Amino acid sequence: MEYQVLARKFRPQNFDDVKGQEPVVRTLSNAIAQGRIGHAFLFAGPRGVGKTSVARILAKSLNCEQGPTATPCNVCPNCREITDGNSMDVREIDGASNRGIDEIRELRENVKFAPAASKYKIYIIDEVHMLTREAFNALLKTLEEPPAHVIFIFATTENHKVPATILSRCQCYDFRRISLGQIAANLGKVAAAEGITISPAALSWIAEAGDGSMRDAQSIFDQVIAYAGLNISDDDVEDILGLADRKYLYRLSEAVLSRSAGTCLTILEEAYLAGIDMKHFYTMLLRHFRNLLLVKIAADESSSFDIPPEQVEKLKRQTLNVSRETLQRYLDILLSEADSLRRSQEVRMKMETILIRMAYLEPVLPVGEILATLESMEQKLRNGMPSGGGIDHAPSAPKQLPVQQPAGVHQRPAKEPPAKPIPAEAAKHHTDRPVSGDDLKKFIQRENPPLGAKIEAAEVLGFENGCLTLGFPRGYLFLDTIMEKPQKEELERIAGIFYSQNVSLAVQAIDAPKTNGNGGSPRGNRANNMNDIRREAMNNPLFQKVLSQFEGAELVEIKAIKK
Repeated sequence: MEYQVLARKFRPQNFDDVKGQEPVVRTLSNAIAQGRIGHAFLFAGPRGVGKTSVARILAKSLNCEQGPTATPCNVCPNCREITDGNSMDVREIDGASNRGIDEIRELRENVKFAPAASKYKIYIIDEVHMLTREAFNALLKTLEEPPAHVIFIFATTENHKVPATILSRCQCYDFRRISLGQIAANLGKVAAAEGITISPAALSWIAEAGDGSMRDAQSIFDQVIAYAGLNISDDDVEDILGLADRKYLYRLSEAVLSRSAGTCLTILEEAYLAGIDMKHFYTMLLRHFRNLLLVKIAADESSSFDIPPEQVEKLKRQTLNVSRETLQRYLDILLSEADSLRRSQEVRMKMETILIRMAYLEPVLPVGEILATLESMEQKLRNGMPSGGGIDHAPSAPKQLPVQQPAGVHQRPAKEPPAKPIPAEAAKHHTDRPVSGDDLKKFIQRENPPLGAKIEAAEVLGFENGCLTLGFPRGYLFLDTIMEKPQKEELERIAGIFYSQNVSLAVQAIDAPKTNGNGGSPRGNRANNMNDIRREAMNNPLFQKVLSQFEGAELVEIKAIKK
């Protein structure tokens, strides 16, 4: 007897044998039991998941001598003929080869004749989406009102190509991919029936290579048996499936997670010299980082994502000291570069740049850790504001910074629109006499709150001949920012409104007021203390990392939150 491939030899012969399609099987079984049998069915789904097999089982269930029944006997002449594919009343038609209007016209003529030996005449049209538009149109009327003895079963992998007028006349059933566990279990039964020795891990690898298709997995198993015989080792499966590439994946991800760009390039070089296709390797790498992320998130439930159990433990060990956010960033990079890599003529060079980018990526901290650190900084700011007193030490003479004098008095252009009206509270400051610094700072705060926050620590040292001199504590955090041209001009503009004349700005560095031996100045000590804390917060690596995540963001002020 000639050899029969596993996919045909172990084809399901009743509904109980169908794996991974429980909703479809249950609906059809109940419909047969209740006598609610439609005249047209459409089975849609990926290749090799059981569409044609279920169509044959349905045909046997309807034409079995014991039926209609959800459990065909498989021994009566009708069942045997359908199983062997030579039944006169069950015709299987290839839609790709019989796609024209002439074939459909012939089918329309044949449906008028009664079945030869069965209750129903059943037409199974595989890959029905291949029919032409004219053929579909010719089928419409017959499909909507066929003779009582005719049932149509259509199968397709691309139901979106089937016209809506056909879909609306059919009961549509969606077939889904079969899980890795169900495929591996089926292959285990096949191996036991065939007397084949093979490890569960190797069965999982074959099932994974099937990519959700039972038929593909069984065909690959056939190939492995032909290569290794009845005693199959893991090395045999690795050789036939090309799984030796996997060792590069784990080494490469380990190098990325340890931020070793040089090691990444070395491993990629080894894989390239080993003859691995780089585009296929990139797809495997993307899937590998997807698995790392899923294992990090789902932990013990990782097997539900079709990840072989023996791989889960290795993936867990790799993700032990890596945050979910970091793995998400790695996967985002790989996904964003996938299209450009497929179009690239220099795939290896493109992969090198991607791996270098990933290796040098700063680890992303979890949000909870960031919030905890910010709360710690906030607490430190609170504790850093004493209620009074100070440190007793000798005063030192203030060292004056070079005064930035304007090149000349800023005159408005002739066509410049008139200045904003002078507020009533500012009108009394028209003279050059000394004024209260608090009034000026409050005015600036109202006009430009962010700028007002930055000059909160300043003291007005004088205003003479249109030149406003401000003193800032030595080493003030925002001094460089204030002296940048846009900020300086904005400050001069607002001060001009306050004094109702053109104003130029000069700054000096001053020391905070010191003690005279009878106790420190609370205000001076607070200024020094807060300035130190601000600088520490500003230079904190965590804050810099947070700031870098938002394009165009800048620090306006750091304030302690008072209870």
